[in-house]
Amino acid sequence: MKYFAGLDVSLEETAICVVDETGRIVKEMRAASEPQALSAALREVDLPMQRMGLEACSLAAWLHDELRAEGLPAICIETRAANAAMKTMPNKTDRNDARALAQIMRTGWYRQVHVKSRQCRLWRSLLVARRTVLNEMRTIENVVRAILREAGLKLGTPSRTAFADRVRDVAGADPVVLPLVEPLLTILGTMLAEFARLTKQVLDLVRKEEVCRRLMGVPGVGPITALAFRATIDRPDRFRRSRNVGAHLGLTPARYQSGETDIQGKVSRCGDELARTALYEAAHTLLVRSKKWSSLRAWGMNIARRRGMARARVAVARKLAVILHRMWVDATEFRQGKQPACAAA
Repeated sequence: MKYFAGLDVSLEETAICVVDETGRIVKEMRAASEPQALSAALREVDLPMQRMGLEACSLAAWLHDELRAEGLPAICIETRAANAAMKTMPNKTDRNDARALAQIMRTGWYRQVHVKSRQCRLWRSLLVARRTVLNEMRTIENVVRAILREAGLKLGTPSRTAFADRVRDVAGADPVVLPLVEPLLTILGTMLAEFARLTKQVLDLVRKEEVCRRLMGVPGVGPITALAFRATIDRPDRFRRSRNVGAHLGLTPARYQSGETDIQGKVSRCGDELARTALYEAAHTLLVRSKKWSSLRAWGMNIARRRGMARARVAVARKLAVILHRMWVDATEFRQGKQPACAAA
């Protein structure tokens, strides 16, 4: 007899359900969301477990690694497939969610999620922290601009490092406006210094990482994009073809087909949002800011003339994902291609 377990993980406690191969519930229990507690609870059942499913969440990677180290057949499954099964339950409870996960493990109707290495997870956390600080700085800058506009003051477009000095010059000695924006400018100064520290950590990592240095040979790809791609893919051999990377990152069109209806929509935006955004920004840099000729830029500009710049950015981002993966697998450098004589003229 084969047995399967479903683990509904929350921050403090995990609901566990064990079923046999016929779907009959054998055991239900709760344990602390700690690897040692979960391992002890599952070993107390003393049944040969075939699979144990955890829904992807913030604790899933840590618990997955620790349970696998204990010799337990833990599997991290995709959230969307798990939610589709859980919606069949009339009531949303931790107990019912654990039951649904156990049945998913029994039937095999799940999609296993690749659990990245701890190093890649830390790299991604660094990039998320840097992006969070950058987004909050933009929010505070917009608040400062709004305060100045209320007083009829227009700031213009100063650089981020010159933003505070420009605000103080425009506000002058205004006894109302300046006391409002001065605390925000102080916060911005602190955030700018910490943002520079996070950026330096990224640059130091990329400088030591051979794969990232090779990927930066592609036009438009900088340290942030290279590290984001490296941390997201983790192991290039898990993709059979390089063209699958674009779909994995949500850069391919979604499709809806039912009977005579067949609609090809916008890009699916599935997968890792951090890497997808980095590739899109790299494509924008290549098409708009770069002036150096390359076969990739020429291909993208050709699409921009026919379909528009927005579609060209997405197409180039998808092409970048394919190129970066192939360069990583083959350990090759990017080749610019030969510039046509008409383009050179």
